[in-house]
Amino acid sequence: MTKIDKYGPWAIVAGASDGTGQAFAEELARHGVNVVMVARRKALLEAVAGQLPVATRVVELDLSDPGAIDALAQATSDLEIGLLIYNAGGDGVNLPLLDRDIAELRGFVRRNCMAVMEACHHFGGLMRSRRRGGVVLVTSGAAWCGGKGLAPYGATKAFDLILAESLWAEWRDDGVDVLALVLGATDTPSLRRSLARLGGQLDGLADPGAVATAAIAHLGDGPTWSYGMPDERGPSPLGALPRREAVELMSAGSAALHAPRE
Repeated sequence: MTKIDKYGPWAIVAGASDGTGQAFAEELARHGVNVVMVARRKALLEAVAGQLPVATRVVELDLSDPGAIDALAQATSDLEIGLLIYNAGGDGVNLPLLDRDIAELRGFVRRNCMAVMEACHHFGGLMRSRRRGGVVLVTSGAAWCGGKGLAPYGATKAFDLILAESLWAEWRDDGVDVLALVLGATDTPSLRRSLARLGGQLDGLADPGAVATAAIAHLGDGPTWSYGMPDERGPSPLGALPRREAVELMSAGSAALHAPRE
């Protein structure tokens, strides 16, 4: 079990206004860690922050903006950030690529790839210089292979998965723990909006609080922790299949999740 106080007094949670991000903020506060909460919706951030028994700082940012991480670095320049949890990046649309606006897709990639890399470069660099710190990049089982309706989401989450595993290898001897947290379908407002729009199923979704608790507990068990999998440190459950079969199975799983209720 990870001793979270070794990382330092402050953590950043990107995407902290609801769902898994809110659960991360609450879990960190339960351990006595102060929290910088980042998202677009300031009112929701302030409502969550007001319930936490630790010091908080609300930073209203759209992480798809090109200058978002520079702004976040400036907003936290007076704090020692010992943990970075990048949880932003859900997809409430789940439409085929050509049914989406290209400007929205560019912002999606900036939020899920460029901003993640920039945040790791800035805050991870500070952690490595102090020789202590932790990074959690929240990715998805959609990163394991392609699937219909998952093109931008799965592709960007695969970027985050490989980035986290690589940084774990690069920083493991410098006192910085890195974890790629692979999630299946989790009960978040983003997923609920998608399922409500398409008439999908709500059964069997992971609980955000349980996800956050497990991630913090296993932050030192990188590079990868797959929540709810039979082998949480093991390979993709699709890894033994030919790639075509894996893509077909992923597509069928996505379709089943979003299938209309009877």
